[in-house]
Amino acid sequence: MRLSWSNPAVRAMVYQIVAVALVVLAVVTLVSNTRSNLNALNIQSGFGFLDAEAGFAIGETPIAYGPQDTYAKAIAVGLLNTLRVAAIGIVLATLLGTLIGIARLSKNWLIGKLASGYVELFRNVPLLLQLFFWYSLITENTPGPRQAVALLPGVFVSNRGIKLPLPAEALAFDLALGGFALAIVASLVFAHWARRRRDTAGKAPPVGRWVVAMLVGFPVLGWLAGGAPLALDMPRLQGFDFVGGATLTPEFAALLVGLVIYTAAFIAEVVRSGIQSVNAGQWEAAEAIGLRRGAALRLVVLPQALRVIIPPMTNQYLNITKNSSLAVAIGYPDIVSVVNTTLNQTGQAIEGILIIMAAYLVVSLTISVLMNWYNRRMALTER
Repeated sequence: MRLSWSNPAVRAMVYQIVAVALVVLAVVTLVSNTRSNLNALNIQSGFGFLDAEAGFAIGETPIAYGPQDTYAKAIAVGLLNTLRVAAIGIVLATLLGTLIGIARLSKNWLIGKLASGYVELFRNVPLLLQLFFWYSLITENTPGPRQAVALLPGVFVSNRGIKLPLPAEALAFDLALGGFALAIVASLVFAHWARRRRDTAGKAPPVGRWVVAMLVGFPVLGWLAGGAPLALDMPRLQGFDFVGGATLTPEFAALLVGLVIYTAAFIAEVVRSGIQSVNAGQWEAAEAIGLRRGAALRLVVLPQALRVIIPPMTNQYLNITKNSSLAVAIGYPDIVSVVNTTLNQTGQAIEGILIIMAAYLVVSLTISVLMNWYNRRMALTER
């Protein structure tokens, strides 16, 4: 290669070297200034504080945790709380958004207008304002524990949340949950096999019936393997609050409802645009072979629309995960809330921000990798 400035390759190489040098210089300057400021304030940098006793309680703990545990375990609890609300929110928002997106295309005038009104209303109201609304609705407009509303035997609604009964035997409950997880995996494998069989043999077993049977049967088998206990840990009023059972707290409920309703409005538009991108001739072809509109949508149109739906749907899944950080506004102990408490006690602000950034980066990249993998599987491949 001729080393001349008139050579575009040489100029491109020089520009890249200069750009990399500027980035390195900026990073070195930033690190140097940060270290100087920390030394001037007599603040020790590093992550050694993670092994120290946290000394604060957390309202919702999916794993065993107490104030005597370390900061590292407290942050792990916050991360699990974030993952829990994000995972449930993604599933519910996808279901609700898909239904509303299909409803917007309904030939029924009332259903179409209601779906359009939902999208325009919740998509244009800030999420933070919606969270405040749902939280105040739950905490200010429901009675106290002594006047709790009994929806069903053992199910109580109050301003402390929703109390639910739980199986008294933990082993049977764990086996039932394991059976449900196994049923989900088995359903995905069976649906993939059925799709391959339909493509090769032209017919496939009824996927819906088998999936429902597995989702119901596997947890029941796990419950039977655990001894089939019938005793339940029923919530009961003791003093000024309920004890026993499980609790769906107002903070978790308000955050979940707000995220699902807000994100579903965007998902509905993604689904609607994906369906409309499919040529109208596909509907006509499906009708010509005797498929009803619902079957045509499920078997013909949606599989083709997925190729348009999946990429923007990935963005909505990332948004629902990152928007969960607004939980700090209503007191839900997600990772942002827990790390904020940690850095206020330790003064390790930089380390705390790095932990939050790393957590969201890992979660977002994981979602992106999974969705990109699914998108590649659904993409058309040339023969």
